[in-house]
Amino acid sequence: DVDNSARIAREEIFGPVATVIPFENEADAIKIANDTPYGLAGAVWTRDIFKAFRIVKSMRAGIIWVNHMQPTYVEAPWGGYKQSGFGRELGPWGLEEYLETKQVYVNLDEAPIGWY
Repeated sequence: DVDNSARIAREEIFGPVATVIPFENEADAIKIANDTPYGLAGAVWTRDIFKAFRIVKSMRAGIIWVNHMQPTYVEAPWGGYKQSGFGRELGPWGLEEYLETKQVYVNLDEAPIGWY
C-alpha cells in the first residue's frame, strides 16, 4: 500500500516503477497528482475524453499522456514543471535553447531618423 506521503510517491524516481494510490473522486486525484515538488510527467487513464481533458488542464506537469505511457515525438516539447526543470527540449522550443537571436535594423534613408 502506498499513500502520497511515501517516499516513492514524493520523489522523482526513474526506472520501471509504478505507484498506485487510491482516490475518492476527480478532485482528489488531481490534488494527489499535484502534491509533489516535481512535475516532469503524468498519465491519465479513462474512457471519458472530456474527463481526461479536465484533469490534464489541472495537472502541473510538463508532459501528460492520456491512455498511453511515454510516447515521444521529436516535434513535441519535452520538459517538466516545478523542480523537474525548466525550458523545453525537442521541437522548435528545444531548438531555441541553442540559438543566439539578434535584432538588426538597417536605416536605408540618407537622413538620420532623429530620435535623439
